[in-house]
Amino acid sequence: MLSATTRPLLRRTWTQCLNKTPSHCLSKHASSNLVARHTYSSSSTRATASQPITTILKPAIAARTIPPALPNKTIKSILNSTEPNTPVKVQGWIRSTRQQKHVTFMEVNDGSSLKGVQAILEGGQGKGLVAGTSVELEGMLVKSLGKGQALELQVSKMKVVGSCDGETYPLQKKRHSFEFLREISHLRSRAKTASAILRLRSASAWGFQKFFESQEFTQVHTPLLTNQDCEGGGEVFKIAPRISARTQRQLEEATAAAKAAGTQLAAPAPSEFFGSPVYLTVSGQLHLEIVASALSRVFTMGPVFRAEPSMTPRHLSEFWMLEAEIAFLDRLDHLLDFSEACLKETTRYLLETCADDIEFLSTWVDKGLKARLTQLVEEPFHRITYTHAVEVLQQSGVQFEFAPVWGESLQSEHEKWLAGEHCKGPVFVTDYPAGLKPFYMRKNDESLVKKKKEDGQEEDRTTVGCVDLLVPGIGELMGGSLREERPEVLQRQLKDFGLDQEEYQWYMDLRKYGTVPHGGWGIGFERYMLMVTGMDNVRDVIPFPRYNNYCKF
Repeated sequence: MLSATTRPLLRRTWTQCLNKTPSHCLSKHASSNLVARHTYSSSSTRATASQPITTILKPAIAARTIPPALPNKTIKSILNSTEPNTPVKVQGWIRSTRQQKHVTFMEVNDGSSLKGVQAILEGGQGKGLVAGTSVELEGMLVKSLGKGQALELQVSKMKVVGSCDGETYPLQKKRHSFEFLREISHLRSRAKTASAILRLRSASAWGFQKFFESQEFTQVHTPLLTNQDCEGGGEVFKIAPRISARTQRQLEEATAAAKAAGTQLAAPAPSEFFGSPVYLTVSGQLHLEIVASALSRVFTMGPVFRAEPSMTPRHLSEFWMLEAEIAFLDRLDHLLDFSEACLKETTRYLLETCADDIEFLSTWVDKGLKARLTQLVEEPFHRITYTHAVEVLQQSGVQFEFAPVWGESLQSEHEKWLAGEHCKGPVFVTDYPAGLKPFYMRKNDESLVKKKKEDGQEEDRTTVGCVDLLVPGIGELMGGSLREERPEVLQRQLKDFGLDQEEYQWYMDLRKYGTVPHGGWGIGFERYMLMVTGMDNVRDVIPFPRYNNYCKF
């Protein structure tokens, strides 16, 4: 669970102010009707603005438990909440069988937890059963005399729901390589490692959701289709309508008729379904900024797409992003505090609720996983500027493939060294050169400084208020910034980046009508999954990977 002592990380919202009423502000009737009166005044407001505000204080509501809505319990629920010598029904898939002369031992799992239930069948009931078969078992749950489980199922009635061809079933009781499991991705979720990753993926989404709820954020569903390229990289998928078979036949018939008549059919003009080019989104940030200008604290989580042909273990064409946007945020260190708390609380939630899965992955995938996650939760993140990071890299004595130079992007090898070797933990790198970042990032006020090079020429060292979070073994996990809220500066930025001012007029309007300082960040969800599972390849932490030359199902 999220820590009960999680403190507010941002300025109090209006709701918090009203609900945190001091007892001396209660009216004499507050004990009976829960009405309070506040007087808010400030030296920065007019005296006449100080008026009493009546607030209805809501009484504390006890947490309500939602009753089961399905007739059968999961194996996890049965093993965690059922007393021995209780009749139960179990449904699941056979993971393994061990047959003796008069008894069969089976491990049955339904995916609700790492461990399944050991089922014991006597009198030839289990004859011919193989791994992969789906079964429904009824019997008595009793204390186990064997090692490895506290309870086991003495089966009195068995039903084969779906048989399995044991000769060709690819998942046998042995270790399979991750490369092999990718080849049978329609079945790999039945493997222990893959199912553990999927449960951690689900719990991670819940953990982030709970954290944002604790900080009074509103979830926003941003669109998948957009006419904007938020990152400015141009690596986007363009949307085009597919011509139906009927329309295609009509076109072919018309072309043939024109040819027979000795005329030439004019090619149909290319059309845009939406009237203008539209792409699959690469980020929901700009849409979040729209809503943050009204709801203050917003977040989204959904798929994004990049037409990047890279085949590295860190890249996918379709992946998920967790993004947050916060209004009235005027300091970068406040954004860093919030980001650190978000990752710590979510990771703590995983350690507390997915202990078995993390222990399994620590045993079979990455022996240092549990210790690394515990360190992330308990120790503060490091913080350095981009300029200092470049200096550290240059003085490290390491022969990098790409020499670190101020004004150039940090390469993956630089990021991994900074987090893994220099800081030995997560590190925020802030204040990158303005020329490396998108137009919407806020320029630092004090950074418009020229530094002379050795040859006497001036070097522009303008930086922006931004941050990348680097973690050991992965590199960049999160990227964020303060957004440019000053209309005149943003207008110059649009011009300098060669962007159509008319196309971005809506973005300028957010600054024209009640602009506020604000900022936010995005976390690559699959990269977070690499961090909390110890896996090396993003294709193994998403159920249906899509990448260059690969898109199944």
